[in-house]
Amino acid sequence: MAEAERIIGTPDSPETGAAEPEKADRAPAQDADEAVAERPRGRRRIAVLFAVAALAYALDLGSKLLVVAKLEHRDSIRILGDWLQLEVIRNPGAAWGIGEAFTIVFTLIAAAVIVVIARLAKKLYSTPWAIALGLLLGGALGNLTDRVFRAPGVFEGAVVDFIAPKNYPVFNLADSAIVCGGILIVLLSFRGIDPDGTLHKD
Repeated sequence: MAEAERIIGTPDSPETGAAEPEKADRAPAQDADEAVAERPRGRRRIAVLFAVAALAYALDLGSKLLVVAKLEHRDSIRILGDWLQLEVIRNPGAAWGIGEAFTIVFTLIAAAVIVVIARLAKKLYSTPWAIALGLLLGGALGNLTDRVFRAPGVFEGAVVDFIAPKNYPVFNLADSAIVCGGILIVLLSFRGIDPDGTLHKD
């Protein structure tokens, strides 16, 4: 009997690994505590993303409504001589009027960008990434609003551009937000910072 107990192990024996269930109980509890701690962090980053997006969108929409009401069909306004002017144009394509016949394509691209950012937000734990994606989201929403609601029709609308630097295509605040967000993403990628906040070095 003693030999059998030694081989099988009694419930009270320290050799049986009686402490293992206790460790197993602690590990899931610890993981759960860490998960609970991570959720508020993730929600804060998502809040930053949508706050930046809302600000970028509001500035873009407000500026377009203002310049269309005050400047469209009028002479351009010089801000810095010939170097910077305000001049309202309707752009159905991309920069320099490229792709004017493919307005619907640009509309779909903007919609796809919004969907991708919304899905990526679930794994977001980095404030710089939240700012970058917020700028992209706000800019994409701004131009998508033009594509959907402005003439000549739904999903074919022309984007309102009004910032006209010398020897550079006319753009708007949504374009600026997209460019700034893209530059920030490139910088974060070079630094090895992922959207989930992890830092890696090649």
